[in-house]
Parts: sequence; C-alpha cells; structure tokens
Amino acid sequence: MKNVGEAQEAPIGAPQEFATGERSERSTRNRVARSILDHGPSTVADLAGRLGLTQAAVRRHLDALVADDVVQPREQRVYGARTRGRPAKVFALTDCGRDAFDQSYDKLAAEALRWIRETAGGGAAGDDAVVAFARARIAAQAVAYRAAMEAAPAEERTAALAKALSADGYAATARSAPLPQQGEQLCQHHCPVAHVAEQFPQLCEAETEIFSQLLGTHVQRLATIAHGDGVCTTFIPKNIPKTTPENHHNASASTAGRNPA
Repeated sequence: MKNVGEAQEAPIGAPQEFATGERSERSTRNRVARSILDHGPSTVADLAGRLGLTQAAVRRHLDALVADDVVQPREQRVYGARTRGRPAKVFALTDCGRDAFDQSYDKLAAEALRWIRETAGGGAAGDDAVVAFARARIAAQAVAYRAAMEAAPAEERTAALAKALSADGYAATARSAPLPQQGEQLCQHHCPVAHVAEQFPQLCEAETEIFSQLLGTHVQRLATIAHGDGVCTTFIPKNIPKTTPENHHNASASTAGRNPA
C-alpha cells in the first residue's frame, strides 16, 4: 500500500508540469484521506463541501485511494427511521489507511516498558524485568521462525530465517559476508520497533540472542537501525562450534543493539 501523501517520481525526461501535477494530485488525495480521518466516514458530497472540490474530483481521488487500499466504500449507517431510497455511500479509512498517518504506538510501547521497569523497582531489577519482557516477546515470534528454518536445508537456514522475518515486517535478506568463506550476513532493512529500541536496547539484545539460538552458533550484531545505522546487520560465521545454552547470552548480547565501530 502506498503511504498517503507519498511522493511519486515522474518518469525520467518527463516535463516539469507532469511532476508538479502529480505532486498536486497526491497532495489533494492526502487532504481527502485526512478529512475522512478527522471527520469519520464521509460521503462524496461531504468531502466536496469540506474541501472546496467538485464531486467529480472527489470521486476521482477516492477511486485512487480505494485502489491503494487507503479507503473503502461502505453503506452509510442510518439511525432512527429510514427515509426512502438507498442510504448514501460513505468512504472510511482502512487499517492500512490509518497506519499511513502518525500513530502513538511507539509512545505507548515505550511508556509500557518504562512502567515495567519502574514497577519492578528500577535499577538492575527494573532492567531485568525489561529483559524478561524482551525475551518473552521474541521467543513467541521465534516459534514461526524455527518452523520455517526446520523445513529448509541446512545451507538455506539463514535465508529461511530472513523470509520468516520479512513476513513480520522486517524486510530481511540473507547474503554472503564480504569474505564469503567467513560466513553470511542477515540484513533487516526495516525494524517495526526501531523507535522503542532506541530507548530500550534490550529488544535488540533479545533478538540477537534468539538468532544465535535458532542458528546454533555465535552471531555478532554489526549494526542496528535503532543505533542510527541504515540496516540491522548480523554476522553469522561459518564453521564455528555450536555454543552451549549458557553461553548464548554472553556470546550474543555483548555486541547486540550497537555498532562496535
């Protein structure tokens, strides 16, 4: 789904009027979606009146927003006695459409983790409580990751993990390290919890630990989006003896959540 208000580049060599017109269309489309967000499900007439547009123009923008899964048409709810004729069609935001606007999920998650830390007594005890939450969270996610990896040949386990992570919104890929004989790199090009992980690196540390457990070897976190890097990068060495469960935490968490450079 294209984000509301997302700029669309003009074709190479296109005249400036094309780019300007496309930006204007996208801006107006954003205003239509924003009006629905602010006022709730709206008819074409409602939107035309609020935005100073013709109904034909509103319909054109709504068609594009429906195609992008930003809004959806539905029958208007009628309270009280029904009048004659069919109820007017209204347009409401989809879940994807709402997600295109600013949300408070990151703020809520950070506040919840702060509450967990403070309720546990703060200090080391509070940090331990946050770690426990982070490990429980990633362990629940890892059930699907483990199943995907077990179904793949041994040499494709990292790629299987990347595919499973992508299904959870991490846009992950697996590739050879700069020196292929040394190992592989697991790259996550997006992190759904990056803003929260900036304040609570325990989320990154728990994730690195679970990667080590799933892959059965020590792994090293080279970079994280939460730390300001462009991609979360995890190095997975080849021909390294499997670590014992007791060593997973110490071996992995030492570089988790930060760039060692």
